[in-house]
Amino acid sequence: MFGLANLLTSLNLLGGICSIIFSLSGRLDWAIYALAIAAVLDFLDGFVARYTKTDGLLGKQLDSLADMVSFGVAPGLFMFVMIIIGIDPSGLMKNAEGVQSYGGVAQEYVVAQLIDWKSAFFYGRNNTYNASIQYLPFVALIIPFFALFRLAKFNIDERQTDRFIGVPTPTATIFFAFFPLYFWFELQNWGHQSTFIYTVFDCYSLSIISVIFSILMIVELPLIALKFKNFKWSGNQYRYILLLISLISIPLFLIWAIPIIIILYLILSIIENFQFKQHEIQS
Repeated sequence: MFGLANLLTSLNLLGGICSIIFSLSGRLDWAIYALAIAAVLDFLDGFVARYTKTDGLLGKQLDSLADMVSFGVAPGLFMFVMIIIGIDPSGLMKNAEGVQSYGGVAQEYVVAQLIDWKSAFFYGRNNTYNASIQYLPFVALIIPFFALFRLAKFNIDERQTDRFIGVPTPTATIFFAFFPLYFWFELQNWGHQSTFIYTVFDCYSLSIISVIFSILMIVELPLIALKFKNFKWSGNQYRYILLLISLISIPLFLIWAIPIIIILYLILSIIENFQFKQHEIQS
């Protein structure tokens, strides 16, 4: 029961719990770092289980339970916080004299927004959030809702040996992680962002993005899995293209590499699936 692989899985779970605590404490950066560690542990537990030949039903169930927290609840919570921040970002804007109305450090701003939202929602205080929009952050809970079904489906779906059906929960979490990461590192310069950025980080946009990507976790969409049966180009060309562009994008685009790689992943998967169906029709 307490083999190395299962212990790594349990540490994955603890990483997800830490991420939740950090999100609700205003440290969105620590929340993402905790999930990054959880993602590495999620990869290692499977590798160790296969290497030590200890992969079994218990490990499979433990893995799904840990993933539900780390790649379901945790991303749902930090997107919950991001939607709250997106409701009223006016404190980050500069006035006519170029002075930012909020001059504190990053985590203090996030905590202040959380306190204002909680004051309006739980205690009826009259502030920016004291309107029907105070319920909007709960849209982010659709992430763990669909992650639950995604993980349960993965355990019983025998088709997902060399392909994924629907976006894997870790992949969705990586995509969602872009938003708190970008916000955190650009917080001090938020008054100089483009209209596109303000639109993307608006509370309604973040809510729509949360819904769309959550649905993608359970749709019948075959996606590339980075599982190589051999290392030949034929049959693996889209895997190699994805890896190559990812390696180029990360140093070039830094944080922006996250949505670029995930969107490319979806596009290449759709192309591969289309060609696979054409090949089946011809044969």
